This record gives sequence, C-alpha cells and structure tokens, in this order.
Amino acid sequence: MRRRSRDPKTLAIVRQRLDALEEMEHCALQAEWRKRFRHEPPPRLSRRLLQLGVAWKIQAKALGGLTAATKRELERLARSLEETGDIRRERVVRLKPGAKLIREWRGETHTVIVLEEGFQWRGRQWRSLTAIAREISGAKWSGPRFFGLTRPDRRGDRS
Repeated sequence: MRRRSRDPKTLAIVRQRLDALEEMEHCALQAEWRKRFRHEPPPRLSRRLLQLGVAWKIQAKALGGLTAATKRELERLARSLEETGDIRRERVVRLKPGAKLIREWRGETHTVIVLEEGFQWRGRQWRSLTAIAREISGAKWSGPRFFGLTRPDRRGDRS
C-alpha cells in the first residue's frame, strides 16, 4: 500500500467516516458505493460487503492505495482464476543478482550465487537451478523446490 500522511487529524477523519458506515442503511451504503466506485454495486451484495468496499475506498483515498506490484499480482490471480479456476499457483520468485541460495544436502553445504544470467555453483556458471539440484542430488528435482523457493506440490510430485 502506498503510504500517505498519517497525521492525527487525517486518521481522526478516516475513523469518523468508518464509524458512520456502521449506522448507514443498506440503500445508503449502495449510494455511497456508487459515489466512491463510480458504478453500481454488484447485485445482491450484502450490507457487510458494501461496508467493507466503501471502507476500503475511504482508507485508500486518505492513506494510499495498492502499489503497482500488488495490482499486477491481483490481475495475475484474476487471470489465473478465469483461465484455470485455480489461484493457488505460486508466483515465480524473482531472484536478484548477487543473492545466495544455501542448501545442505547429505551433510554438505552448497552455496549458489544468482547471476544476471544464470547461477554460479562450485566456480562454474549454470543456466538453471534445476541442473544444479540434479547435479547435487543425483535425482530429478525442481531447482526452485530443491532450494526452498517453492512449496511442495500437494500431489506429492517431486519434479
């Protein structure tokens, strides 16, 4: 969330507006929704959800809204939900050059350095974490999973 001024006067005004929502009738909340979102509320939206939506708009206007990165992530999740019906898929982790990935495997500690293009392990450049994970373990591993960058697949698949 982008931060704006959090001076006591602004916070008091926000608190007052939020408190006023508690007293509003359903039709007044719908009107407030129309005013703040500039379109009709979804049909049959409960009083509580109208309150929450309007409260979000009040706070976002006074204190700041979503960051560009958060908006992009929400758009990605919406697309995923529309296309596959599944939003549990994890976002790809973006590693910055210079980051170190450390993994202990069978008593030996392995350190991988993230490069602009690829990775460095044992003084050699590699194109993928998966190739390094396979070299270390001798088994078919997902590199990001081997180095703890993703959670295991619920189906028990190791790749």
